[in-house]
Amino acid sequence: MMKPAEAYILEQPEPYRSILLHLQVLIESSFQNLELQYKWKIPVYYSHGKPLCYLNASHKKGFVDVGFWAKGILQDFDAFLVSEGRTVVKSLRYSSVEEIDEKILLQVIQEVTKHHHKGFWKK
Repeated sequence: MMKPAEAYILEQPEPYRSILLHLQVLIESSFQNLELQYKWKIPVYYSHGKPLCYLNASHKKGFVDVGFWAKGILQDFDAFLVSEGRTVVKSLRYSSVEEIDEKILLQVIQEVTKHHHKGFWKK
């Protein structure tokens, strides 16, 4: 039986499905200790039992959001991240697979994993 997070990804219409699958392969092939779970009706990657980032297909706005609860530590990536009035979450947004800058995505995830044990999302 398929896990809910995987079903969410596979049930998305294009281009969201392709974007999500590309992100999933990229993230899971680069970070071995992450676990994909289904929470808040979206796929969420967990590291050591704590949420690290989420994947959300926003059909109304036409993009996939890769969201991080890491506002205080990602200043170096502000040129790439969107906060849109959210106080804690910042995200990378993609409207197509071609827009995904793999280097930036992996650097952001690497930075978040370095601080992850501190519970930074509460700040």
